[in-house]
Amino acid sequence: MAAPRIARRGPTAPRVHGLPPVAGPDARVLVLGSMPGVASLRLQQYYAHPRNAFWPIAAAAFGFDATAAYERRVAALKAAGVALWDVLQACDRDGSLDADIDPATAEINDFGAFFSAHPGIMKVCLNGAAAAALYRRRVMPRVTGAQGLQTLALPSTSPAHAAMSQADKLLIWRSALALPGLPGQG
Repeated sequence: MAAPRIARRGPTAPRVHGLPPVAGPDARVLVLGSMPGVASLRLQQYYAHPRNAFWPIAAAAFGFDATAAYERRVAALKAAGVALWDVLQACDRDGSLDADIDPATAEINDFGAFFSAHPGIMKVCLNGAAAAALYRRRVMPRVTGAQGLQTLALPSTSPAHAAMSQADKLLIWRSALALPGLPGQG
């Protein structure tokens, strides 16, 4: 298992580096968070916090086992044409909360290269308000390929977003993930 990608930077918050994208060559939907949380960075797995609703929601939408090994869950998403990544490649942040990201230190991922490598992306699903704000402010105006995509701000699957039930999140996410021709939608 890889070591966590967190390095202390003097008296400031730790420098946090994100995960590489998970995407098959035929990806049609891109799900973006802001920056992986501590559990995800420690395990080097997207949405690794046990109370994060992402995997149960994705499993319900695409008909796979939410408790399967990470590699199988990722394979199921890739087979369904869904990619995972984050808006940020790095930032200074204490803990896992988006509110603790130091905006002055936020570095955006290379979306130009990503969209060039994945020209089939038709929809971007933004996991939470922070991801939506960062993407709309820092990616859409500057990145060729980001314009013209259907972009949806969705309720965060994080356990910190407890204002909405998982059942309500599932209804919204299932609708958002729907795309004509996506395989495996259950």
